[in-house]
Amino acid sequence: MPSTAQPSAETVQLLSSGLQPPIISSQSYGWENILVEEFHQPPSEEIYHNENKHLLCLSLNQRPSRLFQKMGDRNHTSLFTKGDLSIAPAGSLLLSRWVQDDQYLQILIDSEFLNQIAQQENGKGSNTIELIPEFQSRHSEIEQIGMMLLKELRNGGSAGKLYVESLTNLLIVHLLRNYSSGQSCIACQQGGLSSHQLLHVTDYIHDCLASDIQLSDLAKLLGLSQFHFSRLFKQSMGISPYQYVLQQRVERAKQLLKTTNLPVMEIALLCGFSSHSHLGKWFRQSTGTTPKAFRRSVTTAKPAAVQQ
Repeated sequence: MPSTAQPSAETVQLLSSGLQPPIISSQSYGWENILVEEFHQPPSEEIYHNENKHLLCLSLNQRPSRLFQKMGDRNHTSLFTKGDLSIAPAGSLLLSRWVQDDQYLQILIDSEFLNQIAQQENGKGSNTIELIPEFQSRHSEIEQIGMMLLKELRNGGSAGKLYVESLTNLLIVHLLRNYSSGQSCIACQQGGLSSHQLLHVTDYIHDCLASDIQLSDLAKLLGLSQFHFSRLFKQSMGISPYQYVLQQRVERAKQLLKTTNLPVMEIALLCGFSSHSHLGKWFRQSTGTTPKAFRRSVTTAKPAAVQQ
């Protein structure tokens, strides 16, 4: 079970009497440009303000809960239930008050990183893209990404930073398309990567499997934005960069289990997994067996092959 986390030091919270710290936080996972935290609060009120982070709150309430919100000269009161989304852009002051238990996922996104992606995607140079404040909205794709981040949070970040980077970029693109002042500006490139580009990036992945491969590094190799690189890679390969890297790590582990007597822990590290259990989880998911059982099966199969 994940341990209780302490609130982020970056978050300025006032009128926070009775508020509980997050149930779990990504603060210790090393995720870049995004902070994800799960909360379960008793009836209370809070003022949130952060100059450098955009705030997304995704309701996890299984039963409707009444929530009062105020931003600037606007206020809103409604029943919130699972999937309802609130957005407070960086620099805004959000007052929230609730009279029933409230369960929600809080996502903080670095405003400079969002602007960087917006500039890469829409070619507006130094123009700043502003997010539109939302008290209560619904967006199925953003909800799905939020739940995937929550699952990864509860799993202790086991899928790795490349997976979270991919989700972060996808989340930001959906925000820019649907909740920003330039929401219609992001176009989709078609056709996939060229053969040269594909070979270049897959060779890099093959050579760096033991390292912490990041989406930003792969995109820079080809001079593309992270979002367009991910999209074009999937068009060419049929799977996302994250899935391809994971697939290649498992394949390398299989080869090392077949051809060496290295301990499974050492093989895990050579293939870019963080631990024996990390390798075991993805190896079982891919092959249906454990690394040790796989090694035994290929070892016992060798004499039979020789007799034939």
